[in-house]
Amino acid sequence: MESLYLLIPLGVVTVVGFAGIFIAAALNGQFEELDRQQLELPDDE
Repeated sequence: MESLYLLIPLGVVTVVGFAGIFIAAALNGQFEELDRQQLELPDDE
């Protein structure tokens, strides 16, 4: 039971951190023009 006092806040901080990173990446245009980048991948054949 005592470990939950550490694990629950640690989990909340982790989720908030990843959500913040995702939102920052989305607002800075990280996920724009994904179709164009797909065409620029090297062709190994």
